[in-house]
Amino acid sequence: MLFSSMTFVFVFLPIVSAVYLLARKDIQNYILLAASILFYAWGEPRYLAIMLLTILVNYVGANYISRSKNKKHRQWLLAVTIISDLSFLFYFKYFNFVMDNVNSLFQTQLEFVDVVMPIGISFYTFQALSYVVDVYRGEVKAQRDIYKLALYICLFPQLVAGPIVKYHDVENQIDHREITFDKVTYGVKRFIIGLAKKMLLANTLGVVADKVFAQPVEHFDCFTAWLGIISYTLQLFYDFSGYSDMAIGLGAIFGFKFLENFNYPYISKSITEFWRRWHISLSTWFKEYLYIPLGGNRVSKVRNYFNLWLVFLTTGFWHGASWNFVVWGIWHGLFIVFEKATGWHKKEGGWKLSVAHHVYCMMAVIFGLVIFRSETLGYAGNYMLRMLGLLSSSTNTYGLEYYVNTVQVFVLVLAVILCAPLFSGILSIDYRRKWLRALVNVWLMFLFILSTASIAASTYNPFIYFRF
Repeated sequence: MLFSSMTFVFVFLPIVSAVYLLARKDIQNYILLAASILFYAWGEPRYLAIMLLTILVNYVGANYISRSKNKKHRQWLLAVTIISDLSFLFYFKYFNFVMDNVNSLFQTQLEFVDVVMPIGISFYTFQALSYVVDVYRGEVKAQRDIYKLALYICLFPQLVAGPIVKYHDVENQIDHREITFDKVTYGVKRFIIGLAKKMLLANTLGVVADKVFAQPVEHFDCFTAWLGIISYTLQLFYDFSGYSDMAIGLGAIFGFKFLENFNYPYISKSITEFWRRWHISLSTWFKEYLYIPLGGNRVSKVRNYFNLWLVFLTTGFWHGASWNFVVWGIWHGLFIVFEKATGWHKKEGGWKLSVAHHVYCMMAVIFGLVIFRSETLGYAGNYMLRMLGLLSSSTNTYGLEYYVNTVQVFVLVLAVILCAPLFSGILSIDYRRKWLRALVNVWLMFLFILSTASIAASTYNPFIYFRF
């Protein structure tokens, strides 16, 4: 089930919210759990068993770890649980990729079952891993109630596309959370903003990006290439941050406080800063559960650089079973290592240097997203050459009016402006003037009407990160 669907907005969410808010506190968790299972089974009934098996494996593993007093025994239990989690992820997400590469490398014709990846497996697997590792470290107690653990892993607001919620961040909220009118209204407003980002900005820009990337590089010019990748750069941000806004808003409606997942990443002046602002839940997950265990910055410089590069290589591979994602992760890792080694991005020298830092960062991000968006590395390489004007002359199959219209140009300009934190506190302002509060509420209602009208006119509008 999609957040951006009429079924969810006008049927599922109102019914679940009403039943939940009217229920006794001691059964609210069960209502949420049942709703979450229904939400997942609605779109992926075949793979519900995989998620439930993941819950069972981590429930048993964490409880055995917490009871064992032998360090080696605990380590073995942790290893078995982690391997079990990663085995599910590997089989469903990477098996096809590995077999395709084996056939290509050894010129074989091995036949294999084409495995379909369950939606959300990358996200709920990482949440399960964070739980069992936290138990092993002694940072949290093992959850004795399997229903509460199941609620943590499959809570529907963040189940299929994040943000990745770490167990130690919500442990207390599972048992104790307060639902107030202010939280519910904030959640509704945050959901509307996320829905508008997705339907009005991301989907509109996605049409432009898809048209450009559907063409061979030889069929468009340098300007069109930049139009396509800038549209995709903005589409990706508003699509994913929109989903995160909706997830955070839904969490607030049910009394949960999820950490922010985006903090205006396109104002960054370095790739290091960019990853502090982009997909924050993923970058902090890798920091806590991979980078620091590898030694972090407590090792030699060379080892530290390798650790950073390895983290971003893994980040790329997490995004999907494709060499494009691997190269994209390596691309970001190289910039991170460069910045760590030189400290160039930390130098101060007035507004000119600040602008230079910002341009450098955005060029690194944009060229990286060419790799991320392209179907093959060859296409990505030629696309970059086209952007730089280094490819041989093009044959424009379609005029510019084919790729973009007046409305899309307006949305593109608006999307660029909204990348800056111009309205960052609009939901948290203490409006002492009633007319100003009323104006914001009318504006949000207008966005909601436009967004739902867009949903009604759309046939299919999945979130980009569903495929990861």
